Parts: sequence; C-alpha cells; structure tokens
Amino acid sequence: MADAPPKQDADRAKSRRIGALSELWPFIAPYRVLLGAALVMLVATAVVSLILPLAVRRVVDNFGVEDGRILDQYFAAALAIAGLFALGSAVRYMLVTRLGERVVADIRKSVFDRVIGMSPAFYEKLMTGEVLSRITTDTTLILSVIGSSVSIALRNTLIFVGGLALMLATSPKLTAMVLLIVPAVVFPILLLGRRLRALSRENQDWIAASSGSASEALSSVQTVQAFTQERQTRGLFADVTEKSFDAARRRIETRALMTAIVIFLVFTGIVGVLWIGARDVRGGGMTPGTLVQFVIYSVMVAGSVGALSEIWGELQRAAGATERLVELLRATDSVRDPETPAPVPAPVAGEIRFEDVHFAYPARPGDPALDGVDLRIAPGETVALVGPSGAGKTTIIQLLLRFYDPDKGRILLDGTDLAAMRRRDFRAAIALVPQDPVIFAASARENIRFGRPDATDAEVEAAARAAAAHDFVERLPDGYDSYLGERGVMLSGGQKQRIAIARAILRDAPVLLLDEATSALDAESERAVQQAVDRLSCDRTTIIVAHRLATVKKADRIVVLEQGRVVAEGPHDRLVAEDGLYARLARLQFTDGMAAE
Repeated sequence: MADAPPKQDADRAKSRRIGALSELWPFIAPYRVLLGAALVMLVATAVVSLILPLAVRRVVDNFGVEDGRILDQYFAAALAIAGLFALGSAVRYMLVTRLGERVVADIRKSVFDRVIGMSPAFYEKLMTGEVLSRITTDTTLILSVIGSSVSIALRNTLIFVGGLALMLATSPKLTAMVLLIVPAVVFPILLLGRRLRALSRENQDWIAASSGSASEALSSVQTVQAFTQERQTRGLFADVTEKSFDAARRRIETRALMTAIVIFLVFTGIVGVLWIGARDVRGGGMTPGTLVQFVIYSVMVAGSVGALSEIWGELQRAAGATERLVELLRATDSVRDPETPAPVPAPVAGEIRFEDVHFAYPARPGDPALDGVDLRIAPGETVALVGPSGAGKTTIIQLLLRFYDPDKGRILLDGTDLAAMRRRDFRAAIALVPQDPVIFAASARENIRFGRPDATDAEVEAAARAAAAHDFVERLPDGYDSYLGERGVMLSGGQKQRIAIARAILRDAPVLLLDEATSALDAESERAVQQAVDRLSCDRTTIIVAHRLATVKKADRIVVLEQGRVVAEGPHDRLVAEDGLYARLARLQFTDGMAAE
C-alpha cells in the first residue's frame, strides 16, 4: 500500500507560494482589454456596494420626517443602486468567466503542444496518466481561480479597504476598537494557511497518482482480465483513491477550522462594537442611521475577511497547480532540435550510416543496448535486422527516428547527422510500421490517411489493397467509414498490422522501417503483405526487423545482432553456410517449422 505520493511528486520543490500564479500572466496578457473591462466592472460594483449603506443611513435617519417625498426619494435611490449593483455583477461575471475559459484553453493547448513533442525518455520518468491529470484537473483549478476566486478576492479586498475607510469616517472610535481584533484574525490565517498549502499539494499529487493508476489499468484491461487480476487492480486503485480522499479530508478540515476561527473572531468583535455603539446612541452621541451605516460596513468588512480566508486556500491550490503545469511547459527534453538546423537533403536518397554507435536506455544506464555498432545501408537497399530478443534491433529503429540520441557515435542520413537536422523534417522522409501497431479511435479511412493527411480516398483504398487490408475493411459495417474503437478494439491483431502497413504505404517515404510488421499475420495474409512490401521496397531504403527468418530471406542483406553488436552480415545462404548465430537460428526455426508440419 502506498503511504506517500509518487516519488516524482515528492521530489518537487515544496514551496507553493501564491506568487506562482504570476506564471499565468503570459497567458492572460494577450487579453488585456477583456481583463481591463472586467477590472472596471469589478471596481464599479465594489464602489456601488459601498454606496448602498449611505442610502440606508439616510432612510433610517429620515424615517420619522413628515414629508414622505424625501423618504420616497431615498428608497428610490437605494433601489437604483441595487439595480446598478446587479447589472454590474452580471457583466463582471460574464467578462471574468470568459477570460478564465479562454486562458485555460490556451494553457491546455500549450501544455499538450509541449508534451506531444517530448521524446520517449521523458515518459520513462512521468506517467501519461499524470500528464493527463495536470492538463485536466490542474487546469480546472486554475479556471476556478481566474473565473471566480481572483475576482472575488479583488472585490473583497476593495470592499475591505473601502469599508474600513468609510467605517473610520463614520466613527473613528468604533473603528479603532474593530482594528484591535485584526491581529487575532490574521494569526490563524498565517498559521493554518501554511498547513493548508502543504495539504493542498498532497491532495493534488494523490489525484494525479489516481489518474495514472486508472489510465494504466484501463489501457491494459484485457491483460488484467486475462490474468484475473481485477480484484488486485481494483484494490490498488481504491487504495490510491482513498489516499487522495484522506488528503482532501485533512485539507477540508483545516480550511473549515481556519474559516470558523476567523469568522468567530470577526463577529465577536462586531458584537462588542455594536454594544458600545448602542450605548452611544442612547447617550445621543450618534444617530441611529449612523450606527446602522457603521454596522453594515462592519458586516461587509467582516464578510470580506471571511471570504478572503476561504479564497486563500483556493489560491494556494491554484498556485500548486500552476507550478505543476509550468513544470511541464519548462521541462527539458534530452532530445532537442538544433537552434540552426541543417537542411534535409533534397531529394532524400536514403543512405543510412551508423558510426561507432553506443547507447543505453536512460532507465538502464548500465545495460548497453548498442555497443559500437557500425553499419552502412545503401540507398534503395533492403536490410533485415535479426537476432535474439534484446539484441538491439528495435533500438536501431528508435535511434534512426531519433527518439533517443546515442551516447557515443553518429547516425547519418545521406551524409547529414540526424542531430543536426530538425526532427520533423527528416522524419517526413521515414515511414514506420511498429511492432505494436497504433490504431486511433477513428474510422478505418482516417487511420490509414494518418500516413498522409492530404491523400485522396482513391489513394487510401489503393494503399489498403497493397497491404491486403481492402477486403476486410470493406466487410466492416460501414466499410472505410467504420469506427474502429479505442486502440482498434474492433480489429484482430493481424488486421491492425495491415492497417498500419497501409498507413506506411500511403506515406510513400524514401525510407521504410518495418518492426515485426508481419508477426501477427496468417500465412495467406503474410504472403500478400510480403508481396506488397517487396514492391514497395524496390525504390526505397528498407529496414526490416524480424524474428521469423522466413520473412527476411529475400532481403539484399541480413545483419545479425547479438548483445548490441553486429556479429555477422550478408545474404541468407552465405550466413547459413558460415554456421554462426544466424545458422543456429535458421536451423531452430526451419526445423521446428517442418516438424510442426
């Protein structure tokens, strides 16, 4: 059972100061006009609310006059002030809420734009579920603050300052007595506010952990069910969720205690002041209207202090949320584009060179995945990478796409170092069929067109035919417009791979990467796809990663990898004759295959 938030949260800076909200200014600044209008309405409604007690005083002091018209005028003035206050409050709400929604939408887009371009190394340290939690839960907190809490805080601050000044003008004696209780009110705010800030941060961390746990379990739901681990998975999620609830409960209790103490002290002071004021009225030192005016201002000031004590906690939670989002916006990526990128060769011929490449994954720095790989692939050549699991085959694909940078050595495309080019530029020349094909929650047509968004329907269908996908797509309920479900749940493993292959065919890139692209196909489909791959690879550089050696026999060259090193290379027949690792793998697979037949 977890007793503390995830380590990545515990390691972050513990300071969660309100000043962190200043990080939101770059997102608010573009909407200065909207902000200015909201501030004008905020000040106007605060001023109108402060004027209302003056009208009430006139009504009370003139309640017994014989001329009823004067009283009517004061009542009419009070009603007009109330109308202005209602209108101003409505306009202020509209402007502030619109500003909050606009700013939060911009923050969400900025954070997503940032994280979608981060290399896989970034996600080795941060769960995608937590990233999603920050984009949703944390931005919701910020929306609450910008669209409500800040506005209320500023309004109550104005009422506090203005009300205090008018209290002083109404009765300096009673105001001095009220101010005596201010230190007693401020002390619990400062003392409990620090505790509240820490609990707010812990609560948010547990919410992120809960989101990450749910995301991981739901994305692997078939595996969870296949191993009958539903009970354990439910227990883990329930444990993290309860930890989140416990943190929230402690935060709520602390905030409630702080609110109760502040309100009690404030209204205790008001009662005492009322008692003294009532005695002054009886003695003739103050009119009843003046006392009523003072009481109204006292209630307004006390209410503003109580509101500020409540909003303080919200501001602290929003400050923590802001820091979490800023962490994503300022996160450094181990793989970065150069400031002055070199142009991608045009046209791309497809020559690939690995020069003394050493690499270990960040999560396993002591376990080299590639150990001094030297490899040249000529333009238009089809090269197969084979070897036992963990030999480094898929790592070569990932380095070629520059998902990671080598620890030592260089990787060149047409003589230009990948690190010298912008990633999106040279990746445009590469088509990939991954080992675990990704199918989006969209139609079959949109999934294939992901390879080239500007492709026509005819080109999409031609790519599907070439990948032996057309027939099964046509049999779907709505053909190419059929929705494939989240992660392609409507398709079999082989069908997913054929959609991914069609996507790569449609991309029509000069470099083609096939990472176990036919591993989930039956014999008939594999033969059809292999024919398509053979046609596709005729005029482009192709790298095939495969465990099944029958799929790579026609390759121009086979590169054998073992423990991150190139141990042999050449055509199939020669490698078999050398009686090395490849020959042993071939005998094992082909002998097993004949025995199975």
